[in-house]
Amino acid sequence: MDMQVAKKKLGLKEKYQVMTRGLDWEPSYQKKEDIYPYASYEGIKIHDWDKWEDPFRLTMDAYWKYQAEKERKLYAIIDAYAQNNGHLNVTDARYINTVKLFLTGVSPLEYMAHRGFAHAGRAFPGAGPRVACLMQSLDEIRHAQTQIHALSNFNKHYNGLHDFRHMHDRVWYLSVPKSFFDDAVTAGPFEFMVAIGFSFEYVLTNLLFVPFVSGAAYNGDMGTMTFGFSAQSDEARHMTLGLEVIKFILEQDPDNLPIVQRWIDKWTWRGYRVLTLVAMMMDYMLPKRTMSWKEAWEVYFEENGGALFKDLARYGITMPRCAETIALEKDHLSHQAWGTFYNYGAAAAFHTWVPEKEEMDWLAAKYPQSFDKYYRPRLEFWREQAAKGNRFYNKTLPMLCQTCQIPMLFTEPGDPTKICYREVDYQGSKYHFCSDHCKEIFEHEPEKYVQSWLPVHQIYQGSCFPEGTDPSAEGFDPLAAVLQYYHLEFGRDNLDFEGSEDQKNFDLWRGQATKNG
Repeated sequence: MDMQVAKKKLGLKEKYQVMTRGLDWEPSYQKKEDIYPYASYEGIKIHDWDKWEDPFRLTMDAYWKYQAEKERKLYAIIDAYAQNNGHLNVTDARYINTVKLFLTGVSPLEYMAHRGFAHAGRAFPGAGPRVACLMQSLDEIRHAQTQIHALSNFNKHYNGLHDFRHMHDRVWYLSVPKSFFDDAVTAGPFEFMVAIGFSFEYVLTNLLFVPFVSGAAYNGDMGTMTFGFSAQSDEARHMTLGLEVIKFILEQDPDNLPIVQRWIDKWTWRGYRVLTLVAMMMDYMLPKRTMSWKEAWEVYFEENGGALFKDLARYGITMPRCAETIALEKDHLSHQAWGTFYNYGAAAAFHTWVPEKEEMDWLAAKYPQSFDKYYRPRLEFWREQAAKGNRFYNKTLPMLCQTCQIPMLFTEPGDPTKICYREVDYQGSKYHFCSDHCKEIFEHEPEKYVQSWLPVHQIYQGSCFPEGTDPSAEGFDPLAAVLQYYHLEFGRDNLDFEGSEDQKNFDLWRGQATKNG
């Protein structure tokens, strides 16, 4: 009788090889270029897909086991937080406006990233990057779901979180993050990987998640903090994937270098413009602040990013040219953004306010070269006017940048007293830009950016009113019609925080909880 020989257990590397590369095959009755038409679309040259290295070597069975354990822990904490009225433990109700901004502006981007990585994975001929994109696509939809679940508890008690998906596609300032991802997913697969996998996930992700998550923890929001930490191990994997993408492309052919450099320049700037919302949140919207936007930029980009680009210098990659402009803007970005939202607070999906004196002192300490000189006098004037019953709301519509879709609020680099304005004539039409970098991005791909869906233009064209609206009717109120189109209620979901339903309800509920406790 033959002796039974125990099968040799595969090592991690061999198992990964079998369950990823081993599932690939060469097509026999279709041409590869027909199966993967986008592989050569952008001019990127790949000679050997097997050179792709996944440093995590994660297989599907390991992935599900690993994530399931995280899910069990996450939902146990989220449930306990909800059952114990954890929302009343936040510093004060102003903090909830950061949750509104995150849910409407960031969570839908996670879903778009899920779709984008799924599409990129389908477009790559190599099995290695296909599997890596599959894993990240699953991560991104998990992040969207856990964020929505964790933040849904706030929707039970406060206004402005009721229709985040609808708002993301329509509200004027949310076109900024939406257009960023629309731009990325309509690019080719290699550009998408550089845009999201590298420029956003590796270079800029710490500037997005660390301020939100640490801000949540510092302000008593354990639910938001928990989903942030649950996602951080995924983000570490995503950062590694982003770096691998860059190195793999650059090692394949020297002709890839100028294409990749242009993408890094473009997407670092595009991502930075989206982070305007984060800068404003860090400096103005958190009742208890962890660090200033300026400090965060210096730590996570100038120091960490600077070291990264020094490492990439051996491939010929240089620091994005926009870094010089950003260094000049870091003293002004958050103040200019908050001033704009204070002016247009009647059309936003969250409340605004003038910082208290102690908060202005904190800002002055963090921005000694700019805040007292340029921004404190303006904020104090607005407070004085509001106290006299002259609270100012801007009822006009601002000019938008054709590329980043942010209102023309930014100032000239080095001169914070003069609005930065650039324009281009293209095929008989004039297009406006907030910076040299947005202008250059447009000039490289004008056919793409002339199609931008600009909220202000759409409002003027009558495209942002509920169906059946008659703008010629007597007494027509365009702001009321736009808010109805946004699914926002004037006064309840916006305007000043002071005296709002959110403030009154929070104070009432917390007072009752304290009394009963």
